[in-house]
Amino acid sequence: MATIEEKLLSGSTTGLGISLTGANSGAANTIHTAVAGTSNIDKIWLYATNTSASAVKLTVEWGETDINGNIEVTLDGEAGLVLIAPGLPLQNGLLVKAFAGTADVITIHGFVHRITA
Repeated sequence: MATIEEKLLSGSTTGLGISLTGANSGAANTIHTAVAGTSNIDKIWLYATNTSASAVKLTVEWGETDINGNIEVTLDGEAGLVLIAPGLPLQNGLLVKAFAGTADVITIHGFVHRITA
């Protein structure tokens, strides 16, 4: 029987939001490292806040740095807790990384539902 455990994002061992300090792919912050192997699955929920008065583009690299794996969204100025990833699955130790068009104004919050076989 499968079990589901709620976990913190691995990029935030305390559960606090992860401030995006990088403004390009080479400086992307690690948000979460998915469960190792292919037997179990992490369903990842991400929310973003923008403390800037201006709109800012957010790029989430989902398991790869190739543009085809990116989730991109522009967050309105002073936007709070905008859903970015609604429980999307990932496994095999792949990384979720993120960067914003402006450094230090976007914060990522979230959690993981780890499903074990």
